[in-house]
Amino acid sequence: MKRFYNILLLLTVVCGSLRAQSTESIDSVLAAVERNNLSLRALQQNNEASRLEIQAQNNLQQDLSVSYSPFFTNGYNGVSSSELVVSMGFDFPSQYAARSKSGKLQNEALDMQYALQRRDILLQAQLLCLDLVRLNQEKELLDTRMANADELLTLMEKRFSEGGANVIEVNKVKMERMNVRTLVAQNEASRQNTLQSLRAMNGNIPVELLTAEYPAAADALSYDDFYAEVMATDAGILSAEAGVDAAAQEIKVNKQNWLPKFEVGYRRNTSMKEAANGFLVGASIPLFSSRNKTKIAEARHTAAQSELENARLQAETEITAKYNEMEQIRIAVEAYDVPLMHGTLDALKTAVLEGQLSIIDYYVEADNVYNNLSAYLTLENQYRKLLAEVYKNRL
Repeated sequence: MKRFYNILLLLTVVCGSLRAQSTESIDSVLAAVERNNLSLRALQQNNEASRLEIQAQNNLQQDLSVSYSPFFTNGYNGVSSSELVVSMGFDFPSQYAARSKSGKLQNEALDMQYALQRRDILLQAQLLCLDLVRLNQEKELLDTRMANADELLTLMEKRFSEGGANVIEVNKVKMERMNVRTLVAQNEASRQNTLQSLRAMNGNIPVELLTAEYPAAADALSYDDFYAEVMATDAGILSAEAGVDAAAQEIKVNKQNWLPKFEVGYRRNTSMKEAANGFLVGASIPLFSSRNKTKIAEARHTAAQSELENARLQAETEITAKYNEMEQIRIAVEAYDVPLMHGTLDALKTAVLEGQLSIIDYYVEADNVYNNLSAYLTLENQYRKLLAEVYKNRL
């Protein structure tokens, strides 16, 4: 029995470890958000309803009509004569072909609208994940500072009891521990707020991201290559282009509204005991029902073209601004020598432990290093988030 519990405990630990590993991938978090996000679910359902509406637009335009008219004559008992008419209306055949093509283009526009909203939602989730990585890095740095403060406090209290340190030095370490605890609390509050935001995007399903390392950065592109990629793949542009194509086809559909509508059917007339059967064939000319529909479609096409021009202009403006900002921040990030800063902290700590440096001088120097490390973490996070925004169409 004891062996069974040991095995069970081991399995629990392993499963917990696997769960933690599975949550440490930004890609896995984004996949979960795409699967569980309520806004995307709602858009999928709305698009499905829109597809059914588009399909219904190209069905037979009139339902089957059935009418029966009995007639009565003085001096005759019962129905003297009657008329039964069964008919159905049809549009001109070319209209069905035009509406079928229009339906396909409208469906493509729906797909592009979904792709645009999916990209924006996943980008928002990715930016939150990158903030979590920075907060996890900050937590590790604060944990190191707290461990150093605890070790130095033990050392200062021992020296104080032996007369080798004064109360100012002891209090300085205590104040450092107090400040670090405040920073730890603020860091944890920020982590929980970010996790809560991710949870809301994940359909209120909890997620966790424990990694303190960013994923591999995308390969740097030249400005021309970057421009070409964005203009060819930007979801906003593609969605606007699909809207223009759908609006252009809608003009062709409405230009055919002047074509006649046909009606065919079966007709049966009875008089006394005699009956006559025949066919019903007719046509109607839409003189008034199609009025201004083409102008409406042309106005919508013009509006769609303006939206496309605006989408391209916004993309071009963002390309230049983001690329220049990305290059400047990249240069600033590369200027930081992170190993040197960590090595300096280790050297300062060693100097204090060996009595070569006072605790006051230690914190003067260490605070500068910690401030530089914190600035580096913030700048690197800004660079990573900028990369995510620049390559958002790869999501």
